[in-house]
Amino acid sequence: MGETMSFQHKELANGRWAQMSLCEQMANIGSEVSRALNWKKKNRNDLSLEAVNRALELLDLTVGSLNGYSRLKECLRVRESLVDYFYGDNVFSSSETLWKKYFDAFAYAARKNF
Repeated sequence: MGETMSFQHKELANGRWAQMSLCEQMANIGSEVSRALNWKKKNRNDLSLEAVNRALELLDLTVGSLNGYSRLKECLRVRESLVDYFYGDNVFSSSETLWKKYFDAFAYAARKNF
């Protein structure tokens, strides 16, 4: 018997996510990453990991809605780097500043499109 995945973002998983632009999706992912970074800075690893798990869930929804190889490749690399930063040994040498700059660009682009 197959298990169904339990989504934190149920409404988004039901199709609304795929209707957003990639910039909007990445900006929303960035919001969760920002929350994770803020909790990490406050030494609240439990809340930080909850937020990064939500970000990873949204990234997975993005990967599932992508068509182009280059976008897919970038999203999977972002996912790998996030996992490395929050769960691994940070072999990619990510930093809070790097993550904020990366996702801020998407937030800016998403706002410009409205």
